[in-house]
Amino acid sequence: MLRWSCALAAGAVVSGFAALLVTGEYRNEGPVLLTLIGDHGVHAGDLFVLAGWAVAVLALVVLAVAPGRTPGDRSRG
Repeated sequence: MLRWSCALAAGAVVSGFAALLVTGEYRNEGPVLLTLIGDHGVHAGDLFVLAGWAVAVLALVVLAVAPGRTPGDRSRG
């Protein structure tokens, strides 16, 4: 249960940072690839942010699902 709680907390933080990066304006946004509303859209730089977010969330899921170590495993080193 602790492992899932930690994974959810880290996922929320990573998602928050990704949302800030995607919605913000920065120097190397790149060209607009897909216009959504007016002059807002998906930039080339947003793809890098979204790919990083996907990798981070996948890693969190893998860590949360991985079997835990038993006390016997810890004593063997």
